[in-house]
Amino acid sequence: MRRKPVPPAPDSLDRLWDAHRAVPLVPGTEDDCCGRVAERLDVTPDEGRDWLVFCQSLGLAREVSRGFERVRDDPTQDDLRAAFESNVFGAREALDALGDEPKSVDAVFDAFEPTVPNWERHRDPEGWESRWRDRVARLLDWAVLFGAAARKSDGYVAVEDAD
Repeated sequence: MRRKPVPPAPDSLDRLWDAHRAVPLVPGTEDDCCGRVAERLDVTPDEGRDWLVFCQSLGLAREVSRGFERVRDDPTQDDLRAAFESNVFGAREALDALGDEPKSVDAVFDAFEPTVPNWERHRDPEGWESRWRDRVARLLDWAVLFGAAARKSDGYVAVEDAD
C-alpha cells in the first residue's frame, strides 16, 4: 500500500531518526503515538500523524493490533530509498519525471500532474494544484536525502541506483 503523507524534508536524516525514536517500542494507540511524535518533534498533532505514517511507509514503524510500534531494524540509506520509492504515493512518479538535465519543481509537477487522483482535484478545485506542487517539492527533497536525486542550482536530477 502506498501512503500519501509526506512531511517537509529536513536538512538531514537526523529528524527522521528523531521521529523513529519517538514511536514507542511497546505498541500504543494511534492517538498516543501521534501525540508522542508531535511532542518530540515540536509539531502539531496532525503533523505528528504525517510523520508516524511516513515512518510506517519507510518501514520504521508498523501498525499492530494494539496500535503502532517502532521497528527496531537499522535500515540503510538504500533501504530507506527503496521503501520511499515503493511505499510513498508519488515518489516513484516524481523520480520518473527526472533525468540527467536539471528540472525545476514546476517541470516535475507538470509531468507528475496526470497522476493526481481526480477526487483530489474535485475536493478542492481552487487549491489542489498548489497543494500537490508543494507535495512534489517535498518528494524531491526527500529523494535528495535518500540519495535518489540531487539538487543542482537550476533544479533536480536523478541519481542512478548504486545496484
